[in-house]
Amino acid sequence: MIPLPRLYAILDASSFPDTKGLCLAARELVAGGVTLLQYRNKSGNARQMLKQARELKRCLPASVKLIMNDRADLCLAAGFDGVHVGQDDLSPEGARAVIGDRLWVGVSTHNTKQLAEADKTSADYLAIGPVFETRSKATPDPVIGLDGVRQARALTRKPLVAIGGVARENCRSVIEAGADAVAVISDLIREPRKSAEEFLRILG
Repeated sequence: MIPLPRLYAILDASSFPDTKGLCLAARELVAGGVTLLQYRNKSGNARQMLKQARELKRCLPASVKLIMNDRADLCLAAGFDGVHVGQDDLSPEGARAVIGDRLWVGVSTHNTKQLAEADKTSADYLAIGPVFETRSKATPDPVIGLDGVRQARALTRKPLVAIGGVARENCRSVIEAGADAVAVISDLIREPRKSAEEFLRILG
């Protein structure tokens, strides 16, 4: 079982004007107590993504775990600590074949059927969501609510990450429903350090 911190911060490249802004936000999040960061870039090409990923790796302390969204090959090339795959990406086993046994593999699921399937794989942690309505995806999957988190918890012993619309005002309820961690994008963008500190205080 991998040790997941309560707060799993996701940095979406589209939220920042350039690499400098991305790294500044990342440093602020880490200063606020974040120890697990996912780099997400849905629109950049591989060269841009690798450049940004390497810059993130360079500007952050080695103690911060860095996860690459979607791309197992870029995870290796950038020296990241793991890869997170979705339902339409490389399978967890396919990602594992690329990155080996030492690095983390996480997988997104959106309902109990997908979660039960993912639980059978070598994924180190499972994400479930969207828990609440989210603006971070153009075409989000149906909202599962806190009951969906409870159902997911009953189906797996793997570490469980809840994602989708998680903010300071509702994050505690998600942990109480059985999630080990909450993944946050939007509610960390403004004043990243202060936001991270508040999340961690609420999450205990």
